[in-house]
Amino acid sequence: MTDHNTEQSSTGATEPAAEPGSPADRAAPEQGSQDAPGETRANAGSAPESELQSLRDRYLRLAAEYDNFRKRTERERSEAWTRAQAQVVQQLLDALDDLQRVAHFNTETASVQSLLDGVQMVERKLFRVLEGAGLEVVDASGRPFDPSVHEALMTTAADRQEDDESVGQVFQQGYRFKGELLRPARVQVRKFEG
Repeated sequence: MTDHNTEQSSTGATEPAAEPGSPADRAAPEQGSQDAPGETRANAGSAPESELQSLRDRYLRLAAEYDNFRKRTERERSEAWTRAQAQVVQQLLDALDDLQRVAHFNTETASVQSLLDGVQMVERKLFRVLEGAGLEVVDASGRPFDPSVHEALMTTAADRQEDDESVGQVFQQGYRFKGELLRPARVQVRKFEG
């Protein structure tokens, strides 16, 4: 005869049945709620994925912002360079006008001296504009030869020992622009052989 308060388990052992309202009956829902931590673990697994997705989105936004910033600064730099060039060209227009007047002198009415005066005036005006923009002439004649700013094209004999390794004739002016060498002066170098 079996007791109604016991149930047969799959192992054949008998266990007392939980009575309604007993502590074992109250514990049963808690055992069923053990699935909740498993679900929490599954949700916890999706939390790093959502955080990773959030970081990816943030990275993509930052990359796009940086790319836009880079393009904008390149465009602004290009526009600033164009404006600076336009300012220099605008200042050169007067010298260009003078040069055109000189180039179109009437050879029958203009003297050689007036033509020479016109060319010298254009040269001075042109150099003033370029000097204002930052151009400097490399001072060469009579100076000690400096290979960092002078280019020796030929040598000639020096009369005195003090003139050894100094610049004689300047064949082509050298120029700096705001301290940077644009072109070395092409010069003759004197050598003393005593």
